[in-house]
Amino acid sequence: MSNKINHSMSLAKPDAVDISNKQKIALAVGVIGLFVLVLALFNTNFPNKAVFLSLSLGLIIVGIVVYARDAYLNKLEGIKNDGVWFKSISSRGIWGWIVGIILTTFYIVLYFFPKYLGLGSDGEANSGLIGLFDPLSQLLSGRNASQWFVYGTLYTVAILAFGYKFMLKYRHNRYQQLRTVSVMFFQLGFAFLIPEFMYVMNNDLPYYDLKSMWPLNYYIFDEWSVNGFLSNGNIGLALILFGIISIFVISPILTYKYGKRWYCSWVCGCGGLAETAGDSFRQLSSKKMSAWKIERWLIHTVLVFSVLMTTAVIYTYLGYDKNDFWLTRDVFIALVIGFLTLVFAAVMFFKRQELGKDAKYGAIGFFVAITVLLVMHFTGTTENLFYVKASVLRSSYGIYIGSIFSGVIGTGFYPILGNRSWCRFGCPMAAVLGFQQRMFSKFRITTNGGQCISCGNCSNSCEMGIDVRAYAQKGENIVRSSCVGCGVCSAVCPRGVLKLENDSMEGRINPTEILLGNDVDLMDLVNKK
Repeated sequence: MSNKINHSMSLAKPDAVDISNKQKIALAVGVIGLFVLVLALFNTNFPNKAVFLSLSLGLIIVGIVVYARDAYLNKLEGIKNDGVWFKSISSRGIWGWIVGIILTTFYIVLYFFPKYLGLGSDGEANSGLIGLFDPLSQLLSGRNASQWFVYGTLYTVAILAFGYKFMLKYRHNRYQQLRTVSVMFFQLGFAFLIPEFMYVMNNDLPYYDLKSMWPLNYYIFDEWSVNGFLSNGNIGLALILFGIISIFVISPILTYKYGKRWYCSWVCGCGGLAETAGDSFRQLSSKKMSAWKIERWLIHTVLVFSVLMTTAVIYTYLGYDKNDFWLTRDVFIALVIGFLTLVFAAVMFFKRQELGKDAKYGAIGFFVAITVLLVMHFTGTTENLFYVKASVLRSSYGIYIGSIFSGVIGTGFYPILGNRSWCRFGCPMAAVLGFQQRMFSKFRITTNGGQCISCGNCSNSCEMGIDVRAYAQKGENIVRSSCVGCGVCSAVCPRGVLKLENDSMEGRINPTEILLGNDVDLMDLVNKK
Protein backbone atom coordinates (compact mmCIF):
# COMPACT_ATOMS: atom_id res chain seq x y z
CA MET A 1 0.00 0.00 0.00
CA SER A 2 1.11 3.56 -0.62
CA ASN A 3 2.47 5.46 2.39
CA LYS A 4 1.98 8.91 0.84
CA ILE A 5 -0.43 11.32 2.43
CA ASN A 6 -3.70 11.28 0.55
CA HIS A 7 -5.14 14.77 0.31
CA SER A 8 -8.07 13.69 -1.84
CA MET A 9 -11.55 14.18 -0.39
CA SER A 10 -13.03 11.64 -2.79
CA LEU A 11 -15.11 8.86 -1.29
CA ALA A 12 -13.40 6.48 -3.72
CA LYS A 13 -9.72 5.89 -2.99
CA PRO A 14 -7.78 7.45 -5.91
CA ASP A 15 -4.75 5.16 -5.61
CA ALA A 16 -4.54 2.02 -7.72
CA VAL A 17 -5.20 -1.15 -5.75
CA ASP A 18 -2.03 -3.10 -5.08
CA ILE A 19 -1.86 -6.56 -6.62
CA SER A 20 -1.62 -9.63 -4.42
CA ASN A 21 1.46 -11.80 -4.00
CA LYS A 22 -0.19 -14.50 -6.11
CA GLN A 23 -0.74 -12.01 -8.91
CA LYS A 24 2.90 -10.90 -8.67
CA ILE A 25 4.02 -14.52 -9.04
CA ALA A 26 1.68 -14.93 -12.02
CA LEU A 27 3.16 -11.82 -13.64
CA ALA A 28 6.65 -13.17 -13.05
CA VAL A 29 5.70 -16.49 -14.67
CA GLY A 30 4.28 -14.72 -17.72
CA VAL A 31 7.33 -12.45 -18.01
CA ILE A 32 9.62 -15.51 -17.94
CA GLY A 33 7.63 -16.93 -20.85
CA LEU A 34 8.05 -13.67 -22.77
CA PHE A 35 11.74 -13.64 -21.88
CA VAL A 36 12.20 -16.97 -23.68
CA LEU A 37 10.78 -15.35 -26.82
CA VAL A 38 13.15 -12.40 -26.36
CA LEU A 39 16.09 -14.80 -26.05
CA ALA A 40 15.00 -16.44 -29.30
CA LEU A 41 14.84 -13.01 -30.90
CA PHE A 42 18.54 -12.62 -30.18
CA ASN A 43 19.37 -15.94 -31.84
CA THR A 44 19.85 -17.97 -28.67
CA ASN A 45 20.68 -21.55 -29.65
CA PHE A 46 18.11 -23.62 -27.74
CA PRO A 47 18.93 -27.35 -27.49
CA ASN A 48 15.33 -28.31 -28.23
CA LYS A 49 13.17 -25.66 -29.89
CA ALA A 50 9.92 -27.58 -29.45
CA VAL A 51 10.44 -27.85 -25.68
CA PHE A 52 11.36 -24.18 -25.24
CA LEU A 53 8.50 -23.00 -27.46
CA SER A 54 6.05 -25.08 -25.44
CA LEU A 55 7.61 -23.78 -22.22
CA SER A 56 7.35 -20.17 -23.38
CA LEU A 57 3.73 -20.29 -24.56
CA GLY A 58 2.74 -22.44 -21.57
CA LEU A 59 4.23 -19.99 -19.05
CA ILE A 60 2.51 -17.04 -20.74
CA ILE A 61 -0.87 -18.79 -20.66
CA VAL A 62 -0.42 -19.99 -17.07
CA GLY A 63 0.60 -16.51 -15.94
CA ILE A 64 -2.50 -14.91 -17.49
CA VAL A 65 -4.85 -17.61 -16.18
CA VAL A 66 -3.51 -17.54 -12.60
CA TYR A 67 -3.54 -13.73 -12.52
CA ALA A 68 -7.12 -13.60 -13.80
CA ARG A 69 -8.40 -16.21 -11.36
CA ASP A 70 -6.91 -14.40 -8.39
CA ALA A 71 -8.15 -11.03 -9.64
CA TYR A 72 -11.77 -11.98 -10.27
CA LEU A 73 -12.70 -15.18 -8.44
CA ASN A 74 -11.98 -13.52 -5.11
CA LYS A 75 -14.67 -10.95 -5.87
CA LEU A 76 -18.41 -11.25 -6.18
CA GLU A 77 -19.92 -11.57 -9.64
CA GLY A 78 -20.87 -8.25 -11.17
CA ILE A 79 -19.46 -5.01 -12.56
CA LYS A 80 -15.67 -4.73 -12.34
CA ASN A 81 -14.43 -1.50 -13.86
CA ASP A 82 -13.09 -0.06 -10.63
CA GLY A 83 -9.62 1.47 -10.68
CA VAL A 84 -9.15 1.49 -14.46
CA TRP A 85 -8.40 5.22 -14.51
CA PHE A 86 -5.95 4.89 -11.61
CA LYS A 87 -3.76 2.21 -13.20
CA SER A 88 -0.83 3.40 -15.25
CA ILE A 89 -1.24 0.80 -17.97
CA SER A 90 -4.95 1.48 -18.56
CA SER A 91 -4.98 5.28 -18.23
CA ARG A 92 -2.26 6.34 -20.68
CA GLY A 93 0.31 6.35 -17.89
CA ILE A 94 3.99 5.51 -18.25
CA TRP A 95 3.32 1.75 -18.42
CA GLY A 96 0.64 2.31 -21.03
CA TRP A 97 3.07 4.22 -23.24
CA ILE A 98 5.79 1.61 -22.71
CA VAL A 99 3.45 -1.23 -23.75
CA GLY A 100 2.23 0.84 -26.70
CA ILE A 101 5.78 1.51 -27.91
CA ILE A 102 6.71 -2.17 -27.58
CA LEU A 103 3.62 -3.32 -29.50
CA THR A 104 4.07 -0.70 -32.20
CA THR A 105 7.74 -1.60 -32.65
CA PHE A 106 6.85 -5.29 -32.92
CA TYR A 107 4.27 -4.58 -35.64
CA ILE A 108 6.65 -2.41 -37.61
CA VAL A 109 9.31 -5.13 -37.57
CA LEU A 110 6.72 -7.84 -38.33
CA TYR A 111 5.29 -6.09 -41.39
CA PHE A 112 8.35 -4.40 -42.84
CA PHE A 113 11.53 -6.01 -41.44
CA PRO A 114 10.79 -9.72 -40.84
CA LYS A 115 14.44 -10.60 -41.36
CA TYR A 116 15.12 -9.17 -37.91
CA LEU A 117 12.73 -11.77 -36.51
CA GLY A 118 14.80 -14.49 -38.16
CA LEU A 119 12.96 -15.09 -41.43
CA GLY A 120 15.20 -17.04 -43.78
CA SER A 121 15.58 -15.78 -47.36
CA ASP A 122 16.84 -17.36 -50.58
CA GLY A 123 16.38 -20.86 -49.22
CA GLU A 124 18.13 -20.18 -45.92
CA ALA A 125 16.80 -21.75 -42.73
CA ASN A 126 14.86 -19.65 -40.26
CA SER A 127 16.59 -18.42 -37.15
CA GLY A 128 15.74 -16.27 -34.17
CA LEU A 129 12.12 -15.94 -33.10
CA ILE A 130 10.66 -17.38 -36.31
CA GLY A 131 13.00 -20.35 -36.12
CA LEU A 132 11.69 -21.13 -32.63
CA PHE A 133 8.23 -21.68 -34.14
CA ASP A 134 9.43 -24.06 -36.86
CA PRO A 135 8.58 -27.24 -34.87
CA LEU A 136 4.95 -26.16 -34.39
CA SER A 137 4.58 -25.15 -38.04
CA GLN A 138 6.12 -28.46 -39.14
CA LEU A 139 3.69 -30.32 -36.90
CA LEU A 140 0.62 -28.56 -38.33
CA SER A 141 1.46 -28.16 -42.01
CA GLY A 142 4.85 -29.76 -42.67
CA ARG A 143 6.58 -26.48 -43.58
CA ASN A 144 8.81 -24.03 -41.77
CA ALA A 145 7.29 -21.06 -40.02
CA SER A 146 6.86 -17.61 -41.53
CA GLN A 147 6.43 -14.31 -39.73
CA TRP A 148 2.68 -14.68 -40.30
CA PHE A 149 2.61 -18.10 -38.65
CA VAL A 150 4.42 -16.65 -35.63
CA TYR A 151 1.99 -13.75 -35.52
CA GLY A 152 -1.01 -16.05 -35.93
CA THR A 153 0.16 -18.28 -33.10
CA LEU A 154 0.75 -15.40 -30.69
CA TYR A 155 -2.55 -13.84 -31.80
CA THR A 156 -4.43 -17.05 -31.06
CA VAL A 157 -2.70 -17.55 -27.70
CA ALA A 158 -3.62 -13.97 -26.72
CA ILE A 159 -7.30 -14.43 -27.62
CA LEU A 160 -7.55 -17.78 -25.81
CA ALA A 161 -5.73 -16.71 -22.63
CA PHE A 162 -7.21 -13.22 -22.32
CA GLY A 163 -10.57 -14.60 -23.43
CA TYR A 164 -10.55 -16.74 -20.30
CA LYS A 165 -9.73 -13.63 -18.27
CA PHE A 166 -12.61 -11.77 -19.94
CA MET A 167 -15.04 -14.59 -19.13
CA LEU A 168 -14.07 -14.47 -15.47
CA LYS A 169 -14.46 -10.70 -15.36
CA TYR A 170 -17.95 -10.75 -16.90
CA ARG A 171 -19.07 -14.11 -15.57
CA HIS A 172 -22.31 -12.52 -14.34
CA ASN A 173 -23.43 -11.98 -17.95
CA ARG A 174 -24.32 -14.97 -20.15
CA TYR A 175 -24.15 -12.94 -23.35
CA GLN A 176 -20.51 -12.06 -22.69
CA GLN A 177 -19.71 -15.70 -21.97
CA LEU A 178 -21.24 -16.91 -25.25
CA ARG A 179 -19.71 -14.35 -27.56
CA THR A 180 -16.27 -14.76 -26.00
CA VAL A 181 -16.41 -18.53 -26.54
CA SER A 182 -17.47 -17.76 -30.12
CA VAL A 183 -14.49 -15.52 -30.96
CA MET A 184 -12.12 -18.00 -29.30
CA PHE A 185 -13.59 -20.82 -31.40
CA PHE A 186 -13.43 -18.94 -34.71
CA GLN A 187 -9.91 -17.71 -34.10
CA LEU A 188 -8.54 -21.11 -33.13
CA GLY A 189 -10.43 -23.08 -35.75
CA PHE A 190 -11.15 -20.90 -38.78
CA ALA A 191 -8.25 -18.45 -38.63
CA PHE A 192 -5.44 -20.67 -37.29
CA LEU A 193 -5.94 -24.44 -37.66
CA ILE A 194 -8.13 -24.82 -40.77
CA PRO A 195 -5.83 -22.80 -43.10
CA GLU A 196 -2.90 -24.94 -41.96
CA PHE A 197 -4.83 -28.16 -42.59
CA MET A 198 -5.99 -26.86 -45.97
CA TYR A 199 -2.34 -26.42 -46.92
CA VAL A 200 -1.63 -30.03 -45.99
CA MET A 201 -4.53 -31.25 -48.15
CA ASN A 202 -3.68 -28.98 -51.09
CA ASN A 203 -0.60 -26.80 -50.86
CA ASP A 204 -1.41 -25.05 -54.14
CA LEU A 205 -4.45 -23.33 -52.67
CA PRO A 206 -3.88 -19.70 -51.60
CA TYR A 207 -4.21 -18.96 -47.90
CA TYR A 208 -7.88 -18.46 -47.08
CA ASP A 209 -9.37 -17.55 -43.71
CA LEU A 210 -12.97 -18.67 -44.24
CA LYS A 211 -14.40 -16.07 -41.87
CA SER A 212 -12.52 -13.14 -43.38
CA MET A 213 -14.65 -11.49 -46.07
CA TRP A 214 -13.95 -8.73 -48.55
CA PRO A 215 -13.19 -5.87 -48.03
CA LEU A 216 -11.39 -7.03 -44.87
CA ASN A 217 -9.86 -9.81 -46.95
CA TYR A 218 -8.72 -7.41 -49.68
CA TYR A 219 -6.42 -9.84 -51.48
CA ILE A 220 -8.98 -12.53 -52.33
CA PHE A 221 -9.71 -10.98 -55.75
CA ASP A 222 -6.08 -10.32 -56.70
CA GLU A 223 -5.07 -11.99 -59.96
CA TRP A 224 -2.61 -14.38 -58.33
CA SER A 225 -5.26 -15.39 -55.77
CA VAL A 226 -8.03 -15.93 -58.35
CA ASN A 227 -5.68 -17.91 -60.60
CA GLY A 228 -4.60 -19.98 -57.61
CA PHE A 229 -8.18 -20.89 -56.75
CA LEU A 230 -9.29 -21.54 -60.33
CA SER A 231 -6.29 -23.78 -61.02
CA ASN A 232 -7.40 -26.10 -58.22
CA GLY A 233 -10.66 -27.21 -59.77
CA ASN A 234 -13.97 -27.39 -57.97
CA ILE A 235 -12.65 -26.73 -54.47
CA GLY A 236 -10.97 -23.51 -55.58
CA LEU A 237 -14.06 -22.38 -57.48
CA ALA A 238 -16.21 -23.21 -54.44
CA LEU A 239 -14.02 -21.04 -52.22
CA ILE A 240 -14.32 -18.07 -54.59
CA LEU A 241 -18.09 -18.52 -54.81
CA PHE A 242 -18.27 -18.78 -51.02
CA GLY A 243 -16.39 -15.49 -50.75
CA ILE A 244 -18.81 -13.77 -53.14
CA ILE A 245 -21.90 -15.27 -51.48
CA SER A 246 -20.57 -14.20 -48.08
CA ILE A 247 -20.44 -10.59 -49.26
CA PHE A 248 -23.77 -10.31 -51.07
CA VAL A 249 -25.99 -12.89 -49.33
CA ILE A 250 -24.79 -14.20 -45.96
CA SER A 251 -23.60 -10.88 -44.57
CA PRO A 252 -26.75 -8.82 -45.39
CA ILE A 253 -29.10 -11.52 -44.06
CA LEU A 254 -27.27 -11.95 -40.76
CA THR A 255 -26.85 -8.19 -40.34
CA TYR A 256 -30.56 -7.68 -40.95
CA LYS A 257 -31.42 -10.19 -38.23
CA TYR A 258 -28.71 -9.47 -35.64
CA GLY A 259 -26.87 -6.27 -36.58
CA LYS A 260 -23.14 -6.11 -37.24
CA ARG A 261 -22.49 -7.80 -33.89
CA TRP A 262 -22.79 -11.24 -35.54
CA TYR A 263 -19.44 -10.54 -37.17
CA CYS A 264 -17.66 -7.75 -35.28
CA SER A 265 -18.27 -9.22 -31.82
CA TRP A 266 -18.79 -12.94 -32.47
CA VAL A 267 -16.55 -13.91 -35.41
CA CYS A 268 -13.95 -11.32 -36.43
CA GLY A 269 -10.36 -11.89 -35.31
CA CYS A 270 -9.64 -8.16 -35.02
CA GLY A 271 -12.68 -7.76 -32.81
CA GLY A 272 -11.75 -10.90 -30.90
CA LEU A 273 -8.32 -9.54 -29.97
CA ALA A 274 -9.83 -6.15 -29.10
CA GLU A 275 -12.43 -7.72 -26.81
CA THR A 276 -10.02 -10.03 -25.01
CA ALA A 277 -6.45 -8.73 -24.90
CA GLY A 278 -7.67 -5.16 -25.41
CA ASP A 279 -10.45 -5.16 -22.81
CA SER A 280 -8.33 -3.24 -20.29
CA PHE A 281 -8.13 -0.31 -22.73
CA ARG A 282 -11.76 -0.04 -23.85
CA GLN A 283 -12.40 3.09 -21.75
CA LEU A 284 -9.72 5.04 -23.67
CA SER A 285 -11.90 5.43 -26.77
CA SER A 286 -12.69 9.12 -27.23
CA LYS A 287 -16.34 10.13 -26.75
CA LYS A 288 -15.87 13.62 -28.21
CA MET A 289 -18.10 14.85 -31.02
CA SER A 290 -14.97 15.73 -33.03
CA ALA A 291 -13.82 12.10 -32.81
CA TRP A 292 -17.22 10.96 -34.10
CA LYS A 293 -16.96 13.32 -37.08
CA ILE A 294 -13.45 12.08 -37.89
CA GLU A 295 -14.66 8.49 -37.55
CA ARG A 296 -17.49 8.93 -40.04
CA TRP A 297 -15.36 10.61 -42.68
CA LEU A 298 -12.31 8.40 -42.28
CA ILE A 299 -13.93 4.97 -42.24
CA HIS A 300 -16.09 5.71 -45.29
CA THR A 301 -13.10 7.16 -47.14
CA VAL A 302 -11.25 3.89 -46.52
CA LEU A 303 -14.29 1.96 -47.79
CA VAL A 304 -14.48 4.00 -51.00
CA PHE A 305 -10.76 3.53 -51.56
CA SER A 306 -11.19 -0.20 -50.97
CA VAL A 307 -14.01 -0.44 -53.53
CA LEU A 308 -12.07 1.54 -56.13
CA MET A 309 -8.84 -0.37 -55.50
CA THR A 310 -10.52 -3.77 -55.77
CA THR A 311 -12.40 -2.73 -58.91
CA ALA A 312 -9.18 -1.43 -60.44
CA VAL A 313 -7.24 -4.60 -59.65
CA ILE A 314 -9.92 -6.90 -61.10
CA TYR A 315 -10.32 -4.61 -64.11
CA THR A 316 -6.65 -4.95 -65.06
CA TYR A 317 -6.70 -8.72 -65.62
CA LEU A 318 -10.00 -8.84 -67.49
CA GLY A 319 -10.03 -8.71 -71.28
CA TYR A 320 -12.14 -7.05 -73.94
CA ASP A 321 -13.05 -10.12 -75.99
CA LYS A 322 -16.25 -11.77 -74.75
CA ASN A 323 -15.31 -14.91 -76.68
CA ASP A 324 -12.49 -15.49 -74.18
CA PHE A 325 -14.67 -14.93 -71.12
CA TRP A 326 -18.10 -13.36 -70.73
CA LEU A 327 -16.92 -11.06 -67.92
CA THR A 328 -15.14 -8.43 -69.99
CA ARG A 329 -13.98 -5.07 -68.72
CA ASP A 330 -17.04 -3.37 -70.19
CA VAL A 331 -19.43 -5.83 -68.52
CA PHE A 332 -17.57 -5.67 -65.20
CA ILE A 333 -17.51 -1.89 -64.95
CA ALA A 334 -21.20 -1.79 -65.94
CA LEU A 335 -22.05 -4.32 -63.21
CA VAL A 336 -20.15 -2.36 -60.56
CA ILE A 337 -21.72 0.97 -61.51
CA GLY A 338 -25.15 -0.67 -61.79
CA PHE A 339 -24.88 -2.25 -58.34
CA LEU A 340 -23.73 0.99 -56.70
CA THR A 341 -26.54 2.89 -58.45
CA LEU A 342 -29.11 0.34 -57.29
CA VAL A 343 -27.95 0.62 -53.67
CA PHE A 344 -27.88 4.42 -53.82
CA ALA A 345 -31.35 4.65 -55.38
CA ALA A 346 -32.86 2.25 -52.83
CA VAL A 347 -31.38 4.17 -49.91
CA MET A 348 -32.52 7.53 -51.28
CA PHE A 349 -36.02 6.23 -51.93
CA PHE A 350 -36.62 4.43 -48.65
CA LYS A 351 -34.31 6.21 -46.18
CA ARG A 352 -33.93 9.76 -47.54
CA GLN A 353 -35.86 11.43 -44.72
CA GLU A 354 -34.19 9.32 -42.06
CA LEU A 355 -30.69 10.23 -43.28
CA GLY A 356 -31.27 13.98 -43.22
CA LYS A 357 -28.22 15.98 -44.25
CA ASP A 358 -26.15 12.81 -44.46
CA ALA A 359 -28.05 12.08 -47.68
CA LYS A 360 -26.27 15.02 -49.29
CA TYR A 361 -22.84 13.70 -48.32
CA GLY A 362 -23.84 10.24 -49.50
CA ALA A 363 -24.91 11.63 -52.87
CA ILE A 364 -21.63 13.48 -53.25
CA GLY A 365 -19.67 10.34 -52.39
CA PHE A 366 -21.72 8.27 -54.83
CA PHE A 367 -21.18 10.62 -57.76
CA VAL A 368 -17.46 10.93 -56.98
CA ALA A 369 -17.12 7.12 -56.96
CA ILE A 370 -19.04 6.74 -60.22
CA THR A 371 -16.98 9.51 -61.84
CA VAL A 372 -13.73 7.87 -60.77
CA LEU A 373 -14.87 4.50 -62.14
CA LEU A 374 -15.82 6.04 -65.50
CA VAL A 375 -12.52 7.90 -65.69
CA MET A 376 -10.76 4.65 -64.87
CA HIS A 377 -12.63 2.87 -67.64
CA PHE A 378 -11.96 5.43 -70.35
CA THR A 379 -8.33 6.13 -69.42
CA GLY A 380 -7.36 2.54 -68.57
CA THR A 381 -4.83 0.50 -70.46
CA THR A 382 -3.60 -3.02 -69.86
CA GLU A 383 -1.28 -2.02 -67.03
CA ASN A 384 -2.23 1.48 -65.92
CA LEU A 385 -5.31 3.07 -64.34
CA PHE A 386 -5.51 6.84 -63.97
CA TYR A 387 -2.02 6.62 -65.51
CA VAL A 388 -0.91 4.79 -62.35
CA LYS A 389 -0.14 1.08 -62.20
CA ALA A 390 -2.98 -0.90 -60.62
CA SER A 391 -0.40 -2.84 -58.66
CA VAL A 392 0.69 0.45 -57.08
CA LEU A 393 -2.87 1.11 -55.94
CA ARG A 394 -3.05 -2.38 -54.47
CA SER A 395 0.35 -2.03 -52.77
CA SER A 396 -0.58 1.37 -51.36
CA TYR A 397 -3.75 -0.03 -49.87
CA GLY A 398 -1.92 -3.04 -48.46
CA ILE A 399 0.82 -0.92 -46.87
CA TYR A 400 -1.09 2.07 -45.56
CA ILE A 401 -4.44 0.45 -44.71
CA GLY A 402 -3.75 -3.26 -44.35
CA SER A 403 -0.47 -2.90 -42.47
CA ILE A 404 0.06 0.52 -40.91
CA PHE A 405 -3.54 1.36 -40.05
CA SER A 406 -4.88 -2.04 -39.03
CA GLY A 407 -1.70 -3.41 -37.46
CA VAL A 408 0.73 -0.74 -36.33
CA ILE A 409 -1.92 1.79 -35.27
CA GLY A 410 -4.96 -0.43 -34.80
CA THR A 411 -3.32 -2.84 -32.37
CA GLY A 412 -0.07 -1.17 -31.36
CA PHE A 413 -1.98 1.86 -30.10
CA TYR A 414 -4.35 -0.11 -27.84
CA PRO A 415 -2.96 1.56 -24.67
CA ILE A 416 -3.21 5.03 -26.26
CA LEU A 417 -6.31 5.19 -28.48
CA GLY A 418 -8.35 2.33 -27.06
CA ASN A 419 -8.90 -1.22 -28.26
CA ARG A 420 -11.14 -0.54 -31.27
CA SER A 421 -9.39 2.32 -33.09
CA TRP A 422 -9.04 0.20 -36.26
CA CYS A 423 -12.63 -1.06 -36.08
CA ARG A 424 -13.89 2.45 -35.42
CA PHE A 425 -11.84 4.56 -37.82
CA GLY A 426 -10.47 2.30 -40.53
CA CYS A 427 -12.06 -1.12 -41.04
CA PRO A 428 -13.92 -1.16 -44.39
CA MET A 429 -15.79 -4.30 -43.34
CA ALA A 430 -17.10 -2.43 -40.29
CA ALA A 431 -18.20 0.37 -42.62
CA VAL A 432 -20.16 -2.03 -44.85
CA LEU A 433 -21.80 -3.79 -41.90
CA GLY A 434 -22.43 -0.46 -40.18
CA PHE A 435 -24.23 0.85 -43.26
CA GLN A 436 -26.39 -2.27 -43.38
CA GLN A 437 -27.07 -2.08 -39.66
CA ARG A 438 -28.10 1.56 -39.80
CA MET A 439 -30.31 1.15 -42.86
CA PHE A 440 -32.22 -2.09 -42.47
CA SER A 441 -31.22 -4.10 -39.40
CA LYS A 442 -33.66 -5.20 -36.71
CA PHE A 443 -30.97 -4.70 -34.04
CA ARG A 444 -31.03 -1.85 -31.58
CA ILE A 445 -30.11 -1.14 -27.94
CA THR A 446 -33.20 0.01 -26.09
CA THR A 447 -32.95 2.32 -23.10
CA ASN A 448 -35.15 3.16 -20.11
CA GLY A 449 -34.48 6.78 -19.20
CA GLY A 450 -36.60 6.64 -16.08
CA GLN A 451 -34.22 4.09 -14.52
CA CYS A 452 -30.93 5.79 -15.52
CA ILE A 453 -28.92 7.22 -12.60
CA SER A 454 -26.26 8.78 -14.87
CA CYS A 455 -23.42 6.77 -13.32
CA GLY A 456 -21.55 6.78 -16.66
CA ASN A 457 -20.50 3.13 -16.53
CA CYS A 458 -21.95 2.53 -20.00
CA SER A 459 -20.16 5.42 -21.73
CA ASN A 460 -16.92 4.63 -19.93
CA SER A 461 -17.02 1.03 -21.18
CA CYS A 462 -18.02 1.77 -24.79
CA GLU A 463 -15.05 0.88 -26.95
CA MET A 464 -16.59 2.51 -30.04
CA GLY A 465 -16.69 5.98 -28.53
CA ILE A 466 -20.49 6.19 -28.19
CA ASP A 467 -21.78 8.37 -25.36
CA VAL A 468 -24.27 5.73 -24.29
CA ARG A 469 -25.33 7.67 -21.21
CA ALA A 470 -26.63 10.54 -23.37
CA TYR A 471 -29.00 8.11 -25.11
CA ALA A 472 -29.97 6.39 -21.86
CA GLN A 473 -30.85 9.66 -20.14
CA LYS A 474 -33.27 10.49 -22.97
CA GLY A 475 -34.67 6.99 -23.32
CA GLU A 476 -33.60 6.98 -26.95
CA ASN A 477 -32.81 3.75 -28.78
CA ILE A 478 -29.16 3.41 -29.75
CA VAL A 479 -29.01 2.83 -33.49
CA ARG A 480 -25.48 3.72 -34.52
CA SER A 481 -23.48 2.42 -37.46
CA SER A 482 -20.41 2.09 -35.29
CA CYS A 483 -22.04 0.02 -32.52
CA VAL A 484 -20.61 -3.50 -32.61
CA GLY A 485 -23.17 -4.89 -30.18
CA CYS A 486 -20.57 -6.07 -27.68
CA GLY A 487 -23.13 -5.56 -24.93
CA VAL A 488 -20.63 -4.48 -22.29
CA CYS A 489 -22.59 -1.24 -21.75
CA SER A 490 -25.55 -3.38 -20.73
CA ALA A 491 -23.37 -5.71 -18.65
CA VAL A 492 -21.95 -2.85 -16.53
CA CYS A 493 -25.26 -1.00 -16.03
CA PRO A 494 -26.28 -1.32 -12.36
CA ARG A 495 -29.94 -0.56 -13.10
CA GLY A 496 -30.68 -2.70 -16.15
CA VAL A 497 -31.37 0.37 -18.29
CA LEU A 498 -29.87 -1.01 -21.49
CA LYS A 499 -31.06 -4.03 -23.44
CA LEU A 500 -29.85 -5.52 -26.74
CA GLU A 501 -32.86 -6.36 -28.88
CA ASN A 502 -33.82 -7.68 -32.30
CA ASP A 503 -37.31 -6.44 -33.04
CA SER A 504 -39.39 -5.06 -35.90
CA MET A 505 -38.21 -2.08 -37.94
CA GLU A 506 -41.18 0.02 -36.78
CA GLY A 507 -40.22 2.36 -33.96
CA ARG A 508 -36.58 1.33 -34.13
CA ILE A 509 -35.38 4.89 -34.42
CA ASN A 510 -37.39 6.86 -31.88
CA PRO A 511 -37.30 10.65 -31.50
CA THR A 512 -35.60 12.28 -28.54
CA GLU A 513 -38.76 14.26 -27.72
CA ILE A 514 -40.57 11.22 -26.33
CA LEU A 515 -38.98 11.80 -22.94
CA LEU A 516 -40.21 15.33 -22.55
CA GLY A 517 -43.76 14.21 -21.92
CA ASN A 518 -45.17 17.68 -22.55
CA ASP A 519 -46.42 17.45 -26.11
CA VAL A 520 -46.59 13.68 -26.48
CA ASP A 521 -49.52 11.49 -25.48
CA LEU A 522 -47.55 8.95 -23.44
CA MET A 523 -50.43 6.48 -23.23
CA ASP A 524 -50.82 6.60 -26.99
CA LEU A 525 -47.09 5.98 -27.31
CA VAL A 526 -47.26 2.98 -24.96
CA ASN A 527 -50.22 1.50 -26.81
CA LYS A 528 -48.27 1.62 -30.08
CA LYS A 529 -45.46 -0.50 -28.61
